[in-house]
Amino acid sequence: MKAYTRLLGIVAVAAIAILGPAGAASAHEERPTRELDGTGSVPTYRTTGPTLLVCKTDPADFATRVAGYPAELKAANEQLWTQCQKDGYRHIQQAVDAAHLPGTNIKILPGVYLEEPSIAPASPECAAMENGAVRGRIYGYPVLTWDQQLACPHLANLVAILGKKNLQLEGTGAKPEDVLVDAQYRKLNAIRADNADGVYFRNMSAQRAQFNAFYIMETDGFVVDRTMGRWNDEYAFLTFAVDHGLYTDCEGYGNGDSAFYPGAASNINKDRGHDVPRYAVEIQRCYGHHNTLGYSGTAGDSVWVHDSVFTENTAGIATDSAFPDHPGMPQNHSKFENNVIANNNTDYYRHIVDGTCKKPFAERGYEQGVVCPAVGLPVGAGVVNPGGNYNIWRGNHIYGNDYSGFVTSFVPGFVRNDTEFAQQFDTSHHNRYLDNVMGVSEQGEAKPNGLNFWWDGQGVGSCWTDMSATNIRTVPACGDDDLPAIGSHRYFGEPAGTLKMYACAGYDGGRQHLPSDCDWYGEYAASGLERIEVKWAFGGAVVLGLLAIGLYYRRLRDSKRALLGLLLTVGGLTVGVFGTVEMGSVLHPIGLALYGAGLALLGLALRTTRARKLGTTTLIVAAFALLGAIDHGLIMIPWLPVSPALLRVLTEVVWIPWALGAALVPGRTPTAAPTPAPEPTPEPATT
Repeated sequence: MKAYTRLLGIVAVAAIAILGPAGAASAHEERPTRELDGTGSVPTYRTTGPTLLVCKTDPADFATRVAGYPAELKAANEQLWTQCQKDGYRHIQQAVDAAHLPGTNIKILPGVYLEEPSIAPASPECAAMENGAVRGRIYGYPVLTWDQQLACPHLANLVAILGKKNLQLEGTGAKPEDVLVDAQYRKLNAIRADNADGVYFRNMSAQRAQFNAFYIMETDGFVVDRTMGRWNDEYAFLTFAVDHGLYTDCEGYGNGDSAFYPGAASNINKDRGHDVPRYAVEIQRCYGHHNTLGYSGTAGDSVWVHDSVFTENTAGIATDSAFPDHPGMPQNHSKFENNVIANNNTDYYRHIVDGTCKKPFAERGYEQGVVCPAVGLPVGAGVVNPGGNYNIWRGNHIYGNDYSGFVTSFVPGFVRNDTEFAQQFDTSHHNRYLDNVMGVSEQGEAKPNGLNFWWDGQGVGSCWTDMSATNIRTVPACGDDDLPAIGSHRYFGEPAGTLKMYACAGYDGGRQHLPSDCDWYGEYAASGLERIEVKWAFGGAVVLGLLAIGLYYRRLRDSKRALLGLLLTVGGLTVGVFGTVEMGSVLHPIGLALYGAGLALLGLALRTTRARKLGTTTLIVAAFALLGAIDHGLIMIPWLPVSPALLRVLTEVVWIPWALGAALVPGRTPTAAPTPAPEPTPEPATT
């Protein structure tokens, strides 16, 4: 019975996995936001209009900073310096507060801006407000209302742009890092623009925030142009509940979550198919490197990312539907094209395990290359997409990612606090993977991914034009019209895949916990029999193999057909375990075929005994195993709402106790009908 309990555990955990969380990008907690009406527009860069100047007062420092500039740029900055000393501001926040006219330009001269007045101790009223504010369930920081932000703008923000319209902030240096806003890990956000329609940031940088360098919220119309964010505990650029946004020529590195996070972008296409009239946010020519993620987007809806580079991160891109009470769920209608997503193999999880990330922010060594991962992800993944719908991945170069080019899975609705039955299965549908260049660099060099595609097998209407090196050998193809040739029609994932996603999602950086049976986490990754899916495949094979042997010796020893069935069953189970170890191996469908054929012979043999009903059940298990071999080895069977593997596992749950009872109780081996006893020879008559 111990073996039976173990297999029941397999099925139970697999069922939990189907309804459990998947690996995802992190997100953040924020006040409830209003839905934007979409009447704004992407602002354009201005060279005229009311202008305010911001500069420091040390002439020697300024002279050093501009000494290497081209002559024209140097002269322009020197002229602005002279003017700024007369009528300019010494802190960015002072200029923001003084900008009363819409369309004001704030020019910030080269220097480091610590914004000392913003760091001053909070007033008693603001301190009381902070102590009484609602705290986030996950991160624990105060989640302030709009009125609280207005009353105490510097509880969380070094520079706060609240309710200002069409404000443009521009550094006057030669490169973005010449104007540097430094939060010194003393504020959640270095720069926050909230309800600031038309805000435009250009040629400046922000760093060392407890959460975000640049944070733009509830804003219709924004641009971040030639900006840089680095060394933040979460995001370089976070935009939330926004529309008509543009990131262009930006850079982010050294961030615990991601360089770019367009989360909860305006959900303008939620009721459409693939015919998208416009996108809410565009990201172009940006560079995310040496972060946990280059790009992440919980409910990153209607985002167009193109001509950008995501390299040397733990994972390149994640866009997901896996955060509770987040607006815009499930994630939908993003397009990623002509990007480079390469060599994302940097393992930062050692900083979690060795306690570096438990130190105070300033002592962790972010400036020396430390990153503290905010989320659990496969080290070596190009793209992670848990729970997205109607996304298009087209023409990207995806190479050198040691785990997989893509990792795709579904996320049930209750993870985001949607409890209706239909919403448990409303993600991972209608995604298209079109003409991506897998395992080959822009120069044509062969730089393979570990796998090209890892997929849990769940989803309706998704298709791929490149189907090489996958964990599921029968990924559905796209036709010449970029529509699914047959498509996928699965509302549940493969049991092994969902089990794996459930186990791997157990990452908890705060508790310094890495799942020990998951193969995601770099030097701490499980391998071989340590992996959760291999453990359960091996355990299940042992249970099923022992039961097959027991049935043969108790009831079928005189049947040559049963002996052949036993050998095929045990052989198929063994081959199947090796096929689980090597993801995407042909051994997996071969093992299923051998196992199914063996069980079919055992079932037919059992039908000749008094265990006829057990024989019929054995034949049903065999049929599902053979269907699984076709489904994994030849073609994904269309119009089947669940995987044959799931049907097989559920049937095995019924079969195991039945077979165990039959193996424990001796049965009568079928033999030939007894020969009738000869009639007695009559005795000769006596005379």
